[in-house]
Amino acid sequence: MKRAVSISLGSSSRDKQVRLTLMGEEITIERIGTDGDVQRAIQLYNELDGKVDAFGVGGIDLGFNVAGRYYPLHSAKKLVAGVRQTPVVDGGGLKHTLERRLASFIEQQIGDQIQSKRVLIPSGVDRYGSVLSFAEAGYELLIGDLGFALGLPIPIRSLRSLHLLARVLLPVLSHLPMDWLYPTGEKQEEIVPKFPSWYAWATVIAGDCLYIKRHMPDRLDGKVIVTNTTTEADVELFRQRGVRYLVTSTPRLEGRSFGTNMMEAALVALAGKGRPLTHRELEEMMDRLGMEPSVQRLND
Repeated sequence: MKRAVSISLGSSSRDKQVRLTLMGEEITIERIGTDGDVQRAIQLYNELDGKVDAFGVGGIDLGFNVAGRYYPLHSAKKLVAGVRQTPVVDGGGLKHTLERRLASFIEQQIGDQIQSKRVLIPSGVDRYGSVLSFAEAGYELLIGDLGFALGLPIPIRSLRSLHLLARVLLPVLSHLPMDWLYPTGEKQEEIVPKFPSWYAWATVIAGDCLYIKRHMPDRLDGKVIVTNTTTEADVELFRQRGVRYLVTSTPRLEGRSFGTNMMEAALVALAGKGRPLTHRELEEMMDRLGMEPSVQRLND
């Protein structure tokens, strides 16, 4: 049996284990949260190295791919510095393959119900594949990196501006401590509304579930949320706040959509190559498995 494990800096309350049969082979996928304990995460990576088929890095990215450039996050790289045998992925491969298909999927499924075509993406550098997808589908963009990450009330409205921001700021930000860049542990569950006019402007809100939740307003009536890593509690929270549709970029397994890092680790484990997969290999495996986003209506 194959085993893929996502070790996350996030809350252990979101932990989940699922056993599946994919492509005729049994695989266990498991998320282990460390509640922001960096040393515990490092210990788990080192203890499980060589004992599992693939690692996913949860709660933080190892780096960002933006406009053909890779920007490593040096503090995050320390998490997996001791891993010698098991391949490690952070979901970046799926973000640039599966999420490139998001906007076209949405347009096919519920596009006639989305007027106007306006999307808020809280972190464009983290979800660059989604940014490209919605831009190519003709959506107006509001990318919130400066606001949500740095507290600056400056919306980014174009790909060109996002590319410039990445080239100027990411080489500097990549050296900051992890907790300066990402909420970890219990902080991930806090909701502190910020920039409500940005949420109100958008008809679609797309990105990491924790990023969307962290600063969302009390009401999201009629909105379309496009995300992943949703628990049953997340789904109910969106329902209570008036969200009309929930689109998850990764498949729902036993009522839960796992993060891109977890799902990419599962594909790496199934492939059995002992290394991360190329974008083309990921696309081929997704097609073989019939992996595609899912859409769920939460309110009329």
